[in-house]
Amino acid sequence: MAVKLQGFEFWKTTLRGARYVVAPMVDQSELAWRLLSRRHGAELCYTPMLHAQVFVRDANYRKDNLYSEVCPEDRPLITQFCANDPEVFVQACLLAQDYCDAIDLNLGCPQMIAKRGHYGVFLQDEWELLEKMVKLANEKISVPITCKIRVFNKMEETVQYAQMLEKAGCQLLTVHGRTKDQKGPATGIASWEHIKAVRNAVNIPVFANGNIQHLSDVEQCMEETGVQGVMSAEGNLHNPALFEGHSPPVWEMAEEYLEVVSQYPPCTLSYVRAHLFKLWHHTLQIHKDLREELAKVKNLQGLTEVSRQLRLRCQEEITNGGEEAGQVVGLPFPHWICQPYVRPAPVANSNGTEVKAVCHKRALSQEDSDGASDALSKNKQKKKARNPHKNFCPEQKPKYIKCEQCGNPKGNHCVFNLCRGCCKKKAHKEVADCPSHGLRFKTKAEKQNRFWKEEELMES
Repeated sequence: MAVKLQGFEFWKTTLRGARYVVAPMVDQSELAWRLLSRRHGAELCYTPMLHAQVFVRDANYRKDNLYSEVCPEDRPLITQFCANDPEVFVQACLLAQDYCDAIDLNLGCPQMIAKRGHYGVFLQDEWELLEKMVKLANEKISVPITCKIRVFNKMEETVQYAQMLEKAGCQLLTVHGRTKDQKGPATGIASWEHIKAVRNAVNIPVFANGNIQHLSDVEQCMEETGVQGVMSAEGNLHNPALFEGHSPPVWEMAEEYLEVVSQYPPCTLSYVRAHLFKLWHHTLQIHKDLREELAKVKNLQGLTEVSRQLRLRCQEEITNGGEEAGQVVGLPFPHWICQPYVRPAPVANSNGTEVKAVCHKRALSQEDSDGASDALSKNKQKKKARNPHKNFCPEQKPKYIKCEQCGNPKGNHCVFNLCRGCCKKKAHKEVADCPSHGLRFKTKAEKQNRFWKEEELMES
């Protein structure tokens, strides 16, 4: 059995001294995107975050999310899990260890789904549990264990947290310099000071995460914090050539990505669509008709065609617009150039306190709404596209008669005037039929009685 490398030896040898790192991104850091990023300067990639419990119990989940994505070009690779049970985490690690170079424990996800599932950054205060998880995994698995964390408000607490994980057996630490409350419109600026404090306090490699939009940010971060590498998430999604220090036309990256997708199937269509929305983000604010088209198409060929149409429109703009072509207020480059998206800052109200930026739902265009005055949400637009006659007016929705027992809508022709659930209980108790709900308790009982009578006659 090969000796398991640790700390800096692991980083230098197994990870080849990686400095440019693509973050684990749910439904976004799939094989095709990782390969594209590696072609353009990325030296290490993470899988999307996987659920340890689902990974252990579901063979198809393992196949779809890791086993079927094995590719010699896709190394070094770190598989990331979210987990809150030491035994389950170790089982998942054992099933994944032969397909990657290390296992990462997600302690940084701040989303509501992580709060409901009790994982990610919401384990941040449970040091005893985390120590047990990391220690057990470090003892049982054949590849190194790493962790990705967010910072506490207090720098001292962040440092102690990192030192606890190092002592438990963590061999590499990624520090996202934001707290668990810094997300969405309140994302704000990541604290490189916290990252620097952690780097100075531990004796394992540290990656920094946060505030990375250009290659110059990467170099500045490494210089200011002393970290071994820098991880990018959103910056990479908007410009996969970020680590090359290059901002190419969007269509070049989009076409190359679609080519990789066709070479390495299967790739879930929703992943591809999401990547094209990110890449073409600034252009789609102008060509909104193609934004709608991109949301509606149902196959890879359709997505490729929309991307082609966007390229043709941009090239026409370049031909007709001269030096001012593509310039948009607030963007440093023309909209067809790969560049970061900066979230709007929270708006301050009259008393000076910050309120969350409001995200307005896009209204259905007048020509698609058949004269409807009410704006429809994006979800309702999709429903209306599938069924143009669908009615969203609450006053015009049909009124349902309530079940006499529970208040749910009753079956229109139920013999008991009940909903299906209540009808099933009553029909079973009284050995009765309800054709409306497809219940045949009486018929089955009579059939069974006839069968036994025939058996008795044959025996006699």
